[in-house]
Amino acid sequence: MEQKTTSKMAGTLPDGNNPNNNRKLLVVGLIIVLLTINGILFYMQHQKTQQVEEKEEIIRVKNSELENQIKVYEALKADFERQSQELQALGLANDSLESRIASINADLTKLQSFRNSSFSLQDQRLFKARAANLENQLRQKNAEIAKLKEDNQVLYGENTQLKTTSTQLSDTLKTLKSTNTTLTEKVALASRLEAENIQVNIINKRGKEKEDNDAEYRAKRVDKIKVSFKLAKNDVAPKEGKEILMRLIEPDGAAVYNLATGSGTFMLDGQETFFTAKRDIVYDNTQQAVSFIYSKGAAYKRGAHTIELYADGVLIGKSSFTLK
Repeated sequence: MEQKTTSKMAGTLPDGNNPNNNRKLLVVGLIIVLLTINGILFYMQHQKTQQVEEKEEIIRVKNSELENQIKVYEALKADFERQSQELQALGLANDSLESRIASINADLTKLQSFRNSSFSLQDQRLFKARAANLENQLRQKNAEIAKLKEDNQVLYGENTQLKTTSTQLSDTLKTLKSTNTTLTEKVALASRLEAENIQVNIINKRGKEKEDNDAEYRAKRVDKIKVSFKLAKNDVAPKEGKEILMRLIEPDGAAVYNLATGSGTFMLDGQETFFTAKRDIVYDNTQQAVSFIYSKGAAYKRGAHTIELYADGVLIGKSSFTLK
């Protein structure tokens, strides 16, 4: 009877001491621990990813800011170079503008170097401030250039008007000069002397003057040639000293020329020309008589001879005679 009671008591132990239950609790605990660890790992990974993304965003923003700043400085450089060209077109030089362009080039080089290094917030603020200052200077210079162009346009208009007036004055002066030249030529033409009643006689070796109505003389009897004439009245010609030149042209076409007897040269139609003899007179508009007595000092040639008379470089009379 005691044996049965013992067995019954052994089969009714409390559940808490059941090995199966303990195993279950252990498994559940492990699962909870694993879930906790996974949660922690997930949270840490999420935090890390977020930090990486934030860093990438910061880098992207910095790079974008850098490129924008580079574009701003490139635009500023182009504008300042345009201003320099406009000033040069106006004939002006501006050393300060060239210095500013050089400074912008230096800033551009520095900004481009930030592509390979950190572009800090301090750098960003510095270059933004400098760009703003340059933009302000650019606006001021644009206003100055616009004013210069406006003034230059006004000056161009005034200069054009002055040129037109100058051209008109020049045309007027040319007309007056032409008119004056014409009048001068007319006066000069009107004031030319004229030899009238030209006579050519010979003087023989005995000093006797021979006349021949046919103006034909024997060459062997000629010692001297006498040319006489009168100067016609001319109220336009000034009363002043005149130089009368005579050319004795022999049958071969050459003028008799001998320095010892007073011959020389003068300009005729732009060429140096020989004359045979010269007389200095004072023209008085009284039909005064003038004469040349010329001794060749050698035998005269046979044939037709020509006498030409000049005053003021122009022919005033002409005659001829023949020696047989």
